[in-house]
Amino acid sequence: MWVVKTQISEIGKILEDKKELNLCLLKNTSDRHKILPMKEIHAVAKIESSLLKGARKYFEQHDFIEVVVPHLTKATGACENVVTMFDMDYFGQRAYLSQTAQLYLEVLTPFLEKVWCIGPSFRAEPHVDGRHLTEFTLIELEFAGNFEELLNHIEGTICSMIDCALNERTEELQLLNADIERLKKLKRPFTRVTYTKAVESLAELGVNWGDDFKSTHERILVNMNGNQPLFVTHFPKTIKFFNMRENDDNPEIVNSADLLLPMSGEAVGAAEREYRYEKLYQRLITSTMFRQLVEKGGSIRDFEWYLDFYKKYGTLHSGCGIGLNRVTQFILETDDIRATTAFPLNKESIL
Repeated sequence: MWVVKTQISEIGKILEDKKELNLCLLKNTSDRHKILPMKEIHAVAKIESSLLKGARKYFEQHDFIEVVVPHLTKATGACENVVTMFDMDYFGQRAYLSQTAQLYLEVLTPFLEKVWCIGPSFRAEPHVDGRHLTEFTLIELEFAGNFEELLNHIEGTICSMIDCALNERTEELQLLNADIERLKKLKRPFTRVTYTKAVESLAELGVNWGDDFKSTHERILVNMNGNQPLFVTHFPKTIKFFNMRENDDNPEIVNSADLLLPMSGEAVGAAEREYRYEKLYQRLITSTMFRQLVEKGGSIRDFEWYLDFYKKYGTLHSGCGIGLNRVTQFILETDDIRATTAFPLNKESIL
């Protein structure tokens, strides 16, 4: 089933055969205001709106509480990589534009049980390309529960988002050449494969255990799965966020999952969270992220409030972050993320 041969050429054919969006949606991002009268831009904005509505509908149906979180943070707002954070001077202190609300949601789970938020994630991406933005919308959830429940919530949220777009935006999807019948066939549960099995299937491409996947690898894996959503689970501890919980049977891996979608690749990052203070502390101070923080002049003080919390309130919890633009990429079948929002922001475009 998991065969690499011909996959790259097949992916190339898929991209060639796809009716692309109007090129004006994919370029000249610094002159975005000039194309705002275009109905294609309006269609994208409406589809985004319905996707967010679908996520909110799922959370309300499952008793999640929406939380307002800070967007100016210490390094506790980092998502694995401190180097890509935007530095800010906050009344003489170093602060950052937030990349994730994860830690802020986490500390509410012992009391509220199920929480979520929608907010901006800021990444200082140095290159202008069709895969990355310097600001994008991130949907995040945390709850008092385990890994299996987490994957179920991710599937439910994604399906609710897509169902809402299908129900409300048929005209807009048709305008943008979206394959509506393909979207209607989306079913849960999504296929799962462990990271170890995925590496074995990519061995011919020189991928080794412990390597992080590139976008090309993600597309190959999705294509092997019949071009359907795919969970890759149980990644090596060394390449994931410091507080992802170690697997009880194999401490070299963590109870984590990335949801890979056709065209967009990784659209969701998820995991059970470590909640035991001593282990959490050791994982943090030995992490690559912490080394990056120290190199930037930071220290453990950035995480004091978070660590102090777990001295008293540690309980099992899990969560994820869903990239809205990556979900929109999947729906529109575009390989350029700049086509997924009315106001794409990258290094060359700021209004």
